Amino acid sequence: MKYDFATPVERRHPSNGHWPSQKWHRHADDVLPLWVADMDFVSPPEVIEALRARVDHGVFGYGGVPDSLRETLCDWSVEHYGWAIEPEWQLWLPGVVPALHLASLALTEPGAGVLTVTPIYPPFLRVAERTGRLAQQAAMRAPDRPGGPWRLDIEALEAAITPETRLLLWCQPHNPTGRIWSSEELSGLASLVRRHDLLVVSDELHCDLLLDEGARHTPLAVAFPELAARTLTLWAPSKTFNLAGLTTACAVIPDAKLRRRFAGMAKGLQPDANVLGLVAAEAAYAQGDPWRRALLEVLRDHRQRLVSRVAHWPGVAMSVPESTYLAWLDLREARELQEAGPPAKALLERTGVALSEGADFGCPGFARLNFGTTASQLEAALGRLDDVLKG
Repeated sequence: MKYDFATPVERRHPSNGHWPSQKWHRHADDVLPLWVADMDFVSPPEVIEALRARVDHGVFGYGGVPDSLRETLCDWSVEHYGWAIEPEWQLWLPGVVPALHLASLALTEPGAGVLTVTPIYPPFLRVAERTGRLAQQAAMRAPDRPGGPWRLDIEALEAAITPETRLLLWCQPHNPTGRIWSSEELSGLASLVRRHDLLVVSDELHCDLLLDEGARHTPLAVAFPELAARTLTLWAPSKTFNLAGLTTACAVIPDAKLRRRFAGMAKGLQPDANVLGLVAAEAAYAQGDPWRRALLEVLRDHRQRLVSRVAHWPGVAMSVPESTYLAWLDLREARELQEAGPPAKALLERTGVALSEGADFGCPGFARLNFGTTASQLEAALGRLDDVLKG
């Protein structure tokens, strides 16, 4: 393979410096971290070279978004999603989580309802409270058999809507379940959005990591053009190319009025985009696709390793993720584990493997596992989990 996804990179105690890592320094040195969505792979060499050239310039003053980056994202969107976006639709930002909060502030009034489905990436659950809005949630339909898919419950979602509801925080592909929503589910969602006159923030952060061969992402605003004028789409190179620490994302907003509202609210509440992050984003989207395709081969293999192991863990079920490098483990029937308390905490204490606690996603009894690491590190962690979970 042209790229090295096998050699572990020392992130806890690197020999050439000390760079604190949330993933690797949250726990003791003997813990194997499979929690936060941060891969252990070196980013594409083209990105590293572009960053090196920018650092060699030596001046890091206030920057701007280059036209070449806007055009590069336009090209990527057409090639990968079949969506001909315009350069002026793009608002580059220091991350997707800030964009969620800005959208709530910019597109709704205090006290308005902000709706999402659970389980969901934890920051979604805090947006309303942090911005003085009303938090509204609807549970997804859990699998009707062990290992079955999670599904969108349109009836539950509609039942959660009140006259105050103005904004839907949406996630596709879905974090944490890894679902790629079906056309039937999305049609029901689109109908609901139109019927209740909602605005939508569509977090599509994991859209370039579809794991099944031949799978192609369709943005919500493309699948339903009638929603484009009420949808703010969030993309970033952070998960795809392992660039999260460079805090760079893009909001694609076709409607000029929504775009002005969002851009106006951003002033003074967040910094301009990271000058190094912009360089990395352009290099990734312009030259990083061969690396991405190689990464997908590795993630498919790791997903299969995990599927095989879970099959031998009594009381544990997993809906096979269709995207991302994240697996959503159902540990509710692992009774001995449940009796010991929240499952991720219990597994950390018993195995020294750190997972993300399901309760943080609005779903107690579950845990999220990040398999975006080297095969040797994944095998070491799965071996520890075997000791506790294997029948």
